[in-house]
Amino acid sequence: MFKRFFDVLVSFVTLLLLLPVFVFLMILVRVFLGEPIFFRQVRPGLSGRLFQMIKFRSMRDIFDADGKPLSDGDRMTKLGSFLRTSSLDELPGLWNVLKGDMSLVGPRPLLVEYLPLYDERQNRRHEVRPGITGWAQVNGRNSLSWEEKFELDVWYVDNRSFWLDIKILLLTVKKVLLRDGISAEGEVTMPKFTGSKK
Repeated sequence: MFKRFFDVLVSFVTLLLLLPVFVFLMILVRVFLGEPIFFRQVRPGLSGRLFQMIKFRSMRDIFDADGKPLSDGDRMTKLGSFLRTSSLDELPGLWNVLKGDMSLVGPRPLLVEYLPLYDERQNRRHEVRPGITGWAQVNGRNSLSWEEKFELDVWYVDNRSFWLDIKILLLTVKKVLLRDGISAEGEVTMPKFTGSKK
């Protein structure tokens, strides 16, 4: 209950303080990327329940001759790259925290299509609310392998505490300022998870 109170308090105050920044980014995205301003996608949350995650849009809608979206690298813009490397694209996620879909700290919510690919241990990441930041994010982020990220997620589930959350939030600020671990080698973000080899 205290974690939830802390989430609501911090996300509300942060949104209030950063409202001018929020509005300015909305205008930038509208001017340079067009509509929609926000990227919305269904993700699994606590206990695998689905919710709609919201972020600032960072990619253009460009398709090939068959109507399939081009690669992330082809669709990424300079503005989008800036939003991602600065983590400003995550600001709307504070609304998800206020609603109770997410927490400030927890395993990052991943794609729904990954759900059947997790083994029993990896699926334990859904025992807590997903977070805007997490233990995996401050220990390598997208420079880690999927298996390493999942191990860090499960470690967090087993060792979570208020003071660990505070540590992760402070380390997140450092990571954002250093722009560390933004993408996997040779990728704009991270290659898709296709299951762990046994």
